[in-house]
Amino acid sequence: MVMRNSPMPGMSRRGRVTVGVLIGIFLLFTLLGWGVNAWTDWLWFEEVDYTQVFTGVLFTRLALFAAVGLAMALVIGVNLWLAYRLRPALRPHSPEQVSLERYRMLLTPRIGAWIAVASLLVGIFAGMSAQSRWSQWMLFRNSQEFGVVDPEFGIDVGFYVFEYPFLRYLLGLAFTAVVLAVIGGLAMHYIFGGVRLQGIGDRMTTAARAHLTSLVAIFVLFKAVAYVLDRRGMLLEYNAEAGIYGAGYADINALLPAKEILAYISIVVAIAIVVFSNAVMRNLVWPGISLALLGVSAVAIGGIYPWAVQTFEVNPSLRDKESEFIERGITATREAFGLDISEQSAYPATNLTPPASLATDTAVVPNIRLLDPQLVSETYTQLQQVRGFYDFGTKLDIDRYTIDDQTQDYVVGMREINYGELTEQQSNWINRHTVFTHGYGMVGAPANQVVCGGQPYFVSGFLGDQAQEQCSSSTEEIPVEQPRIYFGEQMDGTDYAIVGSPGDTNVEFDRPTSSGGEQYYTYSGSGGVEVGSFSRKLLYAIKEQETNFLLSEAVNENSKLLYIRNPRDRVEKVAPFLTLDGDPYPAVVDGRIQWIVDGYTTSATYPYSERVNLQAETADELTGQGTFALARENVNYLRNSVKATVDAYDGTVRLYEFDENDPVLKAWNAAFGGDLVIPKAETPQSLQAHFRYPADLFKVQRNLLARYHVTNPAEFFSGQDFWEVPNVPDAPDSEVKQPPYYLMTQWPEQDEPRFQLTSAVTPAGRQNLAGLISGSYVDGQPQLQVLELPDQTAVSGPVQVHQRMTNNAAIRQQLNLLTSNQAQVQYGNLLSLPFANGMLYVEPVYVKSNQTNAYPLLQRVLLSYGDGGSYVVLANSVQDGIRQLIEQAEEGAPPPPAEGEEGEEGEGEEPGGTPTPTPPTDPGLITPELQAAAAEVSAAIDEARAAQAAGDFQRYGEALARLDAAMTAFQAAQQAAGIGGAAAPPPAADPGADPSPTG
Repeated sequence: MVMRNSPMPGMSRRGRVTVGVLIGIFLLFTLLGWGVNAWTDWLWFEEVDYTQVFTGVLFTRLALFAAVGLAMALVIGVNLWLAYRLRPALRPHSPEQVSLERYRMLLTPRIGAWIAVASLLVGIFAGMSAQSRWSQWMLFRNSQEFGVVDPEFGIDVGFYVFEYPFLRYLLGLAFTAVVLAVIGGLAMHYIFGGVRLQGIGDRMTTAARAHLTSLVAIFVLFKAVAYVLDRRGMLLEYNAEAGIYGAGYADINALLPAKEILAYISIVVAIAIVVFSNAVMRNLVWPGISLALLGVSAVAIGGIYPWAVQTFEVNPSLRDKESEFIERGITATREAFGLDISEQSAYPATNLTPPASLATDTAVVPNIRLLDPQLVSETYTQLQQVRGFYDFGTKLDIDRYTIDDQTQDYVVGMREINYGELTEQQSNWINRHTVFTHGYGMVGAPANQVVCGGQPYFVSGFLGDQAQEQCSSSTEEIPVEQPRIYFGEQMDGTDYAIVGSPGDTNVEFDRPTSSGGEQYYTYSGSGGVEVGSFSRKLLYAIKEQETNFLLSEAVNENSKLLYIRNPRDRVEKVAPFLTLDGDPYPAVVDGRIQWIVDGYTTSATYPYSERVNLQAETADELTGQGTFALARENVNYLRNSVKATVDAYDGTVRLYEFDENDPVLKAWNAAFGGDLVIPKAETPQSLQAHFRYPADLFKVQRNLLARYHVTNPAEFFSGQDFWEVPNVPDAPDSEVKQPPYYLMTQWPEQDEPRFQLTSAVTPAGRQNLAGLISGSYVDGQPQLQVLELPDQTAVSGPVQVHQRMTNNAAIRQQLNLLTSNQAQVQYGNLLSLPFANGMLYVEPVYVKSNQTNAYPLLQRVLLSYGDGGSYVVLANSVQDGIRQLIEQAEEGAPPPPAEGEEGEEGEGEEPGGTPTPTPPTDPGLITPELQAAAAEVSAAIDEARAAQAAGDFQRYGEALARLDAAMTAFQAAQQAAGIGGAAAPPPAADPGADPSPTG
């Protein structure tokens, strides 16, 4: 008896064992890694008391994986099994069938196993895709009503935001299942002879035809459902002709009915496919014709007809036809992004002369901010660093505090551990993770005050008993009960800390002492995961891939592990459904330092609302320089619904409701048990006092208001009144947008000074000032205020103002004196302040030496009033500048000449542009007082040059003050001697000489 060879050679027993062992090892490590991550995540969520988030997301993902994976596997498995059962008993002989026989011999003995494997693989991939849709399912299941209906169908917006995305996913899943079933069924029918390409007779058996045409009919029925959903989805698409989102005239009057007709045609075609292929003609000719007619109808009714309406009816009168739909887009966008709360008012800006009231003002001028959070970060680091591993980051933050019944803004920074600055000795595992565990103190300084040659006047964050310098407050004006910082912005995912020690031994470096020693500390907070047991040590040794968890005595029975220490990362893990603002900031609340993180709820399916990219809309000069870039997320609905806090000492995370009317937040809260967020009414007043208008939300709203402040459809269509955000004033060619800035100030129509985020805007394509936008909180509610300047205004915008101020001839001479090959001038925030029906501009001027470890010092303040060029001064302080502006106005001074209008440097001028006083040639006019004054001026100039060359800017500031006084004395001596003609305006004195609140 001759035995036939198997179509495929069998694997040896050793080979099967080897493969089994390799698969087992792979599964072991995969499951071990997943299990360790899941267990440690659970412990972390248990520590922060948000286990409902962990279990809610985990169980939802598992349920979706199982449900969708099983459903997809059943669909594929049933169709493969059906195709196998419908195979013909006899197959005509042909070379094709002979070649397929080997595959039939391979599959037939274990056909059930092969079908199960194929179905299982498809189910796994489908389940993996489905589990990533956990957020869509949660919103679908917990959908809420917005109380607002779309303008076309009258359906509540909640359908689009909560239900539409998941229905679209389910429809796509259904299409995928049918297509895979058709492909799998066709392959099975072909292998087992139900479908043939060669031989006599029909190419397809009756059973195979019935099976496959039924699947095609189901696909067409799903297409009918897609047409119905497409009618709703039209309200989300971009209308290129009108330049706005949402269905336009041609869409509503041509494409919308076309979609409905195509839905009915699809149902008829589905029935025709089943009937003609199985009951009447019993072939594929008429079903094919039916599908072709559906395709032709889709092109003619869904393509050509709407195109004709658009081309011949709409485009000739585009503005009139699209007016109604432009108005829909304006209304929806303003509602979806909270622009409907904005209050627009006209601001004449007709006063071009500095008013005398500037000198007596108590609301705007005293609160002018001189410290730039981005520039003075280096100053904070150099003056308050104390140790090389402390760092304040690349940008500081601004908040307001009430001290001695006076509320003003402060520039604050956290003295954190920067693990990248540890020395090689300090970077070993013990030191990095058990000794250098925390920073110390929140350093603050009034934003409107400088001392000691341009330094900030520090009022908080001192290192305990460290002796205070004369340039700082003698007491902690912002007292903190617990100044230690275990959770901060400088800590990334690898910077975990192991705290807690046995007995009374303190091993954590706390701070240096005034005697030159060091103080140590032991963490006593409630935060952290206990890692004292062997099982926990083993668990985290695997997670961190670090054997020291098991071997080091530093990990003891009292040890806790602090990880995920960045405040933004902690909130993101606790509330994964929130989009977080890129600029968390610290605040002292009830004696503890709290990080405040603004959280946004978003959607991309609000009908007729404009869709924007968050990363593109929020990018400006500060992005990546102390602020986080947002993800590339396209949204058309945005709400600041949550204010999250993270305790800087123990890491406690709290989510406070801020927008009580946001349906998206209500849906998420319901999805996680109903108590995920703390109701707004329970937010402590001490915390609310430090809430500020979030920067990223403001940027999006500002950019949209640049267009959507126009509410008339015809004017919106023309686009003539659109605005844009100006570039950075001191680098306009960089194409980087000017960031908004926080100020404590008072605008027109505001009752009192308030802490607000402000920005200037210019007309699209031009640089003059078009308006000002402000975001603030009034009684705990957000408020947007827009001051719109007249179209014919000649007031300069930020870029023009900076250029006109710095190019002024007299000012340029003084700036040249500040600049040399030893130092560079840096400009702070250019503040645009509406005052007395005019515009007051203020721009701090810093000087930074080119030497190592140098830091910027405030040396001058540029001020301008009116159109940005008529009245310009460079002063040593705000008060001095205000005085000079008023004097110019009283004297009726003409606009100062721009640089270059005065020609070459005159005789008697120093190369830097500073005029040297020239004694009179008549000996009878030379008095002893005049000679002494001239000598003092020369000595002061020599001292300024020496200080500049040495890079000593405190000494340099004192020298400038001396020079200013000497020039004043020289001019007085000239007048006493009866000599006319004063020298050109001398450089002003040191801005830090006067420690008054305005510098």
